[in-house]
Amino acid sequence: MAKMKGLATALIIAAGVLGYAGCSGVSDEQRAQLESLRQEVSVIDSDLNSLRSEKTRLEREIGEKNAKLEQCAKDKEETKNNLEKLPK
Repeated sequence: MAKMKGLATALIIAAGVLGYAGCSGVSDEQRAQLESLRQEVSVIDSDLNSLRSEKTRLEREIGEKNAKLEQCAKDKEETKNNLEKLPK
């Protein structure tokens, strides 16, 4: 997240520089820097989306495993109660 905030700040600064330099035109170097920043934002967005998908998948797996653990605990308790009912 900090990297994304830094990148957003860099884009704002770059836009400001481009706006200020707009009076005299935009240099090729400034265009290249802006394009580089745009590509970096695109990569970070892609990484962020991948991480969100992985988080969702892991949360679903955790939920499934917790449900299985709860069922096992219920089965264990039921088995224990049934064993206590057996004649000795």
